[in-house]
Amino acid sequence: MNSTQIVEAFAQMAREKNLDKDVLAGILEEVFGILMKKKYGQDANFEIIVNMEKGNIEIFLEKEIVEEVENPETEISIEEIEKMGNEDELEVGDVYVEEIPIESFERRLINLLKQSLNQKIREVEKIIIYKEYSGMIGEIILGDIYQVRKNDLLINHNKHELLLPRSEQIPRERYRKGDTIRAVVKEVKKTSHGPVIIISRADNMFLRRLFEIEIPEIYDGIIEIKGIAREPGERAKVAVQSQDPRIDAVGACVGMKGVRIHAIVRELNNENIDVINYSDDPIEYITRALGSVKLKAIEVNEDEKKCTVWADPKEVSLIVGRNGVNIRLAMKLTGYDIEVIREEKEIEYEDDIELVELREELGDEIVDLLIENRFDTAVEVITAGVDELSVIEGLDEEKAKEIIEILKDQFEEE
Repeated sequence: MNSTQIVEAFAQMAREKNLDKDVLAGILEEVFGILMKKKYGQDANFEIIVNMEKGNIEIFLEKEIVEEVENPETEISIEEIEKMGNEDELEVGDVYVEEIPIESFERRLINLLKQSLNQKIREVEKIIIYKEYSGMIGEIILGDIYQVRKNDLLINHNKHELLLPRSEQIPRERYRKGDTIRAVVKEVKKTSHGPVIIISRADNMFLRRLFEIEIPEIYDGIIEIKGIAREPGERAKVAVQSQDPRIDAVGACVGMKGVRIHAIVRELNNENIDVINYSDDPIEYITRALGSVKLKAIEVNEDEKKCTVWADPKEVSLIVGRNGVNIRLAMKLTGYDIEVIREEKEIEYEDDIELVELREELGDEIVDLLIENRFDTAVEVITAGVDELSVIEGLDEEKAKEIIEILKDQFEEE
């Protein structure tokens, strides 16, 4: 293999891997330097010139001319020079320069050259990939799923392998090989095997970028996203603020007939998204974050980032939400620890109801059982509470709660 063939072979590789020509030239110089030291010694002086435009490599070995050689790696005797027929041109103290043809390297060194070049190019390629995707953190990419594994997906993006771990997937979302998928570049890790590019569909940044794509006012900076709280695949809350008083931030995000927000919801596997107006007033912000619920009172401790809300029992379930998701997201969004207190309606004893009048609501068997245990009125039963009722033979805790709720409803209806 001559120098032109070597340069052309690796220039082709550089084109395929999108490597810069100057980078490739540097790799060739470094690798040929290793070969020269293996052949001529670690102290050898040489110069390697790689011309990518002409497609050739020139190697020059330099030795000092001396009377008597002490280091054959760096010196050559004047006697040797005279044997070459150069005694008229060179003398002791001069530098003898010899051009080394690549063909003079034995096959073993040429094979080492190929291995070293491939290794160096792979190393440079890893660096380029790492830098490329490190600069893309926070951006959405579009790739193809080429392998579905037990705990993660491998995504092909511009011939590079990206990783979508289970922790960054939307729960209950199904993935199939060959499907096109959108995700945000979350992290790029350096490993001994090369960079690992981690992408995410569960990260808040993915939702933020989707809002920027679907809502021009956010992309243009007219509407600002002030906060995002999210439980992927379940529900999300997004606080927005308009920089232009003429533009309704929530309305712009939702869009005509909800077309804008629906596009985002579909991308997120039907994740429910609440868009609210941001406020600098913590009481107002927390109230909005909790959603369309009626609060009796709200108290905020800004120093400790704690909030207490009082609400009717029927409102508490709405505040907390299914499996507590609503209040968790409100706390994430506002940064406040929110405590909910049920405010029971006070029952006046003069408005008490005899149990015998509630046979239709409670049933004859329950009324008779309560009366047998010395309970005659609704207030007496409610005041006794679940613990006292559940010790009665024939009643358990669940039934006791049901009885008390039925009785409370009677007073609320009056």
